Amino acid sequence: MKTNSLSNIPVWCVAVVAAALTTLGSAAAAPEKNTGKSIALTVDDSPPARDVRLPASFSPIVKKVAPAVVNIFTTKNVRSFSGSDVRNFFNDPMFRRFFGNPEEPADPRAKPRTRQERNLGSGVLVTADGYILTNNHVVDGADEIRVTQEKEKTEYTAKVIGRDPKTDIAVLKIEGKGLPFATLADSDKVEVGDVSLAIGNPFGIGQTVTMGIVSATRRGGMGLEDYEDFIQTDASINPGNSGGALVDAQGRLIGINTAILSRTGGNQGVGFAVPINLARHVLDQIIKDGKVRRGLLGVAIQDLTPELAKQFNVPNGAGALVGGVNDDSAAARAGIKSGDVIVSFNGTPVPDSRNLKLIVGRAAPGAKAEVKVIRDGKEKVFNVTLNELPDQRADAATDDKNAREIDALNGVEVGDITAETRKQFSLPANLKGALVLNVDPNSPSHEAGLRAGDVLLEIDRKPIKSAEDAVDVTRTLKTKRVLTLVWTRGSSRYVVVDESKIR
Repeated sequence: MKTNSLSNIPVWCVAVVAAALTTLGSAAAAPEKNTGKSIALTVDDSPPARDVRLPASFSPIVKKVAPAVVNIFTTKNVRSFSGSDVRNFFNDPMFRRFFGNPEEPADPRAKPRTRQERNLGSGVLVTADGYILTNNHVVDGADEIRVTQEKEKTEYTAKVIGRDPKTDIAVLKIEGKGLPFATLADSDKVEVGDVSLAIGNPFGIGQTVTMGIVSATRRGGMGLEDYEDFIQTDASINPGNSGGALVDAQGRLIGINTAILSRTGGNQGVGFAVPINLARHVLDQIIKDGKVRRGLLGVAIQDLTPELAKQFNVPNGAGALVGGVNDDSAAARAGIKSGDVIVSFNGTPVPDSRNLKLIVGRAAPGAKAEVKVIRDGKEKVFNVTLNELPDQRADAATDDKNAREIDALNGVEVGDITAETRKQFSLPANLKGALVLNVDPNSPSHEAGLRAGDVLLEIDRKPIKSAEDAVDVTRTLKTKRVLTLVWTRGSSRYVVVDESKIR
């Protein structure tokens, strides 16, 4: 289980159950190679029965599904140095987050030794021959993975078939026949108010069942995973429940329990599960291809604020605003441009940027799609052929040297991009614009989201190639609401800086 704190307390996005480890250590836990096969899942996609009274007992439902929920125990061999007990604190992911992870011993006489870290979680059998769905963070970094069933004495050694950190889903396999397995529901038919049961192994005390309702669906923007479409529940979820089952009142699997929002690290009634439709999509691809392959449109996107909806003439405010288009991408080849608002993808409405990311991510590389946009207040349709999403990220840094303030966007200081600053701020080789070196924290620009390390690409829809361009354009601005296209941390986005707020 992962935790995320409320906004007014420190954010500790670390796995409570399994240590936040980085790579799989040994062949015992390494993902298997592509088999090119598929597996048969048992699916009941009918909607839950909502016209019946709440039963006096869920015991028959629990007896049906609980045997398919397993306990997962992982072991990782960790090298540390004797003679420096303080350094053992760095094995805690919280300490590593704030203080780093030194590789050399403080004492040159210290000798390396190996110790074992043990963690626990849960998983769900989805086939009779031993395929298991769980969380990636439960097994990430493990050298050995053991699986047990609650009422059986048999212990299994599990193999990692594949992992998908972007959804926090992993697929394991144990050798067995005639194993109990869960029936999968259609999580798209789950509604707020439906009864939900969480089954797992909290705190390692043994299999536990808790009951609640579905508090929300399609929850995202939590900053926990790259692809978020969570089912939220108030069924009690605690450390050890990670990878366990969230089932409906008929005992059908609707989600894989993944995270909680908490002040304390324990249950406070706000739990999140990866919907089974998303987990099933990951499972199918891992079984077939050995990894998850996602479509790539090649655009930087953002949500529409009311101010941006006015600027781009989108009456209902729904859609994903294109802040930038990658060269030679599917979008660029089709003719999509920065400033377009994507409102439909292959006939599916696009309410916001998160949903567009989910829709495109489920599409296969090479797939053809029809994309409807609003450009200058008018609808246009483009036909695209998707590329494949690579695993790469770009980071930016901050600095305040050689700064000069521009006339508008008060409180923003910019400089030219040089070979030195390009390297310092990790800027792409072909990126041109005015580098933001400092932003007054009390300015409207800071309130709009501009930060040091950003690059101004457009101001008032006028292209910016240098700091001088930024100065020239801002001298002639006649509006107090400045539409600005900004490159930040590997992608571009639009912001509206409201200079009328200056007093």
